Amino acid sequence: MFKGLMQKVDRMLGRGVIDEDLYEELEEALLQADTSITVTGAILDELRKAVREEKVTTPEGIKARLKESIQSRFSQPGETMLFRNFPPCVYLFVGVNGVGKTTSIGKLATRLTKEGRKVILASGDTFRAAAIDQLEIWAQRSGSEIVRGQPGADPAAVIFDAIQAAKSRGADYVLADTAGRQHTKGSLMNELAKIAKVVEKGIGRPADETLLVLDANTGQNAIRQAEEFTAAAGVTGLVLTKMDGTARGGALIGIYDKFRIPIKLIGLGEKPEDLQNFDPEVFAENLFS
Repeated sequence: MFKGLMQKVDRMLGRGVIDEDLYEELEEALLQADTSITVTGAILDELRKAVREEKVTTPEGIKARLKESIQSRFSQPGETMLFRNFPPCVYLFVGVNGVGKTTSIGKLATRLTKEGRKVILASGDTFRAAAIDQLEIWAQRSGSEIVRGQPGADPAAVIFDAIQAAKSRGADYVLADTAGRQHTKGSLMNELAKIAKVVEKGIGRPADETLLVLDANTGQNAIRQAEEFTAAAGVTGLVLTKMDGTARGGALIGIYDKFRIPIKLIGLGEKPEDLQNFDPEVFAENLFS
């Protein structure tokens, strides 16, 4: 991620000069990585101030200040941890088509069952029979139970049934899948709002987490998705998939800067263990490693 930024800084290391060309190269790299103009300007302003006031004169000093600036734009310690409330804790996964919601649910279910938690998966994506089958496979792999409806069934009813099953069976978690929907489709977003209300009815509180799953390659359009899904369902956290194959991670900074929605999980590969908690310090460090 941010490969362009890393290459720019590495070239600067070889040149050994902190000049206006360096700032222009850093600006270009940040913008190419989908960092917004506003955030890019703020990062460079902070860097210029550090160079001027703290007498930063080395490439290593530049790197350190960049890391600090980027890390500071994310959550405070502890904010990225998944919230738990028993019984049962309900996580609602939402997002557009093809971002990896079902796979993320399966990976998280695998982690939780390994921790000794009892997990029920809710197949709230009733529009695609393949999605129900895929969640069934993940249930088998992870050792979870599943509550599934027939294709075309009311997704809110399926998720409500899963919550009732979790209560009767003493499950710790309900991980609820939902159909992919374009954030520009008002009727589908209204349906999502209905699902959120049904979850609240089922557990007497809003979903413990409403996780918006975003493809890290989406770029600046992710900001619009975050805006629309938050309005419809009260997004509490983000899951970023495909982080291992993108150089466009700058949009993450803009999303947090604008909405203060913490990034909870990131996907770095195909294996279950590749779904990891988001760590701002590690993220900033990896920009230059």
